[in-house]
Amino acid sequence: MSSYREILDWFALHREASHSELERLIATADPERLDYAMGLAREVAVQNYGHGVFVRGLVEVSNRCVGGCYYCGLRTENRNINRYALSEEEIVEACKGGYELGLRSVVLQGGEVYDMSQKVASVVGNIKSLMPDVAVTLSLGEQDAEVYELWRKAGADRYLLRHETATKGHYARLHPERMRYDNRQRCLANLKTLGYQVGAGFMVGSPFQGTEELAHEIEYLLGLQPPMVGIGPYIPQCDTPFANQKRGSVERTLLMVSLVRMALPKALIPSTTALASSDAQGMTRGVLAGANVVMPNITPHKYRADYAIYDGKKSSGTEAGEGLRQLQAELGAIGYEAVLTRGDHLDFMKR
Repeated sequence: MSSYREILDWFALHREASHSELERLIATADPERLDYAMGLAREVAVQNYGHGVFVRGLVEVSNRCVGGCYYCGLRTENRNINRYALSEEEIVEACKGGYELGLRSVVLQGGEVYDMSQKVASVVGNIKSLMPDVAVTLSLGEQDAEVYELWRKAGADRYLLRHETATKGHYARLHPERMRYDNRQRCLANLKTLGYQVGAGFMVGSPFQGTEELAHEIEYLLGLQPPMVGIGPYIPQCDTPFANQKRGSVERTLLMVSLVRMALPKALIPSTTALASSDAQGMTRGVLAGANVVMPNITPHKYRADYAIYDGKKSSGTEAGEGLRQLQAELGAIGYEAVLTRGDHLDFMKR
């Protein structure tokens, strides 16, 4: 039988492993094995992107949502939340603020609603008109193909739609019946057809998840080949059905970031806010595990606390636009540089 390191070395080089081998790689995140995996992943990331980490400005445009995800504080059944929706002017002004900081990439993220298609198209058009060198990413859930097309024509470059789990049965245990795994997959296919740089992603340590499900995540991503992948630890939210579930492991999250980096060498992988909210050094540990994107929050301050997707969500320090200098210093301390350009996937840079 091959040793753990032999399997990992082969996977890093060839991106091939059996399901049982993937489960073996994932089963333990002891310090020695984790350090080795992170080291391999760093080498892969540096080979493709050097020591640069792309910085995106995150604007949480609305916490309204029709979804009922059992793990998310924005779920429509939650009555203990102050709902908000930024005006077009507020969104554009937030993006202007990021631009003045030097950012050339913004992410407009919000809950899933079906009455804002024209508003989003107008906002994207305004951003592109005022700041044509800015890349616009949207993360607004499942929508009809016609809506995705409208936003794409308005100028949106990227779309983040986490698949949440690659296992259909597991998906059903995390969502109410009205939310279907097959529809999520259709949306991802539509986004890819429309020419978006598509982002998928999943939680580590979500309820009912084991090593088998995590191995499926790697296999799924190898098939999907998304330009972007978001990976963060599961963190409970006090007003959800999963409020009392156990938090996801930071160490296993770092291991999964490393394995996904090996599986998708060119992918744009953020060191997520969930990781930073779970560990004081989470942002830099994510980078050292192979991540190459960070997304500091540039939402107007008065709204940030209400975007309560999980408990203890961080929106200050290196997780905020006003903490950009601190972010740059912390990345510099580990030998990396904050890159404020568009930060496209390598395959899209050639177009």
